Amino acid sequence: MRKMIAYCGLDCEKCDAYLATLRDDQALREKTAKAWSELNHAPILPEHINCQGCRAEGIKTVFCDSLCVIRQCALKQGVETCGDCPDMEQCQTVGTVLANNPEALRTLKG
Repeated sequence: MRKMIAYCGLDCEKCDAYLATLRDDQALREKTAKAWSELNHAPILPEHINCQGCRAEGIKTVFCDSLCVIRQCALKQGVETCGDCPDMEQCQTVGTVLANNPEALRTLKG
């Protein structure tokens, strides 16, 4: 599986935080911070928008690094992605992402 696929099956290469980091794009950081602040009803600043990928070594957004329960579960279980977990089909932790993103589910099922 490609390294830029998150534990939940989302493609990090399509994530604005990853793209802003890769391109060192301050305008995209500002746009993403504003959108994510509104979406999450939380103060997210442009300097928070830095990520080199969920499963890659390096910097991650605060959410991805320490608040994402999916990532924390996968790390605890020792799986490469949720697709390697025998409980994925019934898992409520990753279930919301997969219900709203059929592409992520297809990616995890490989």
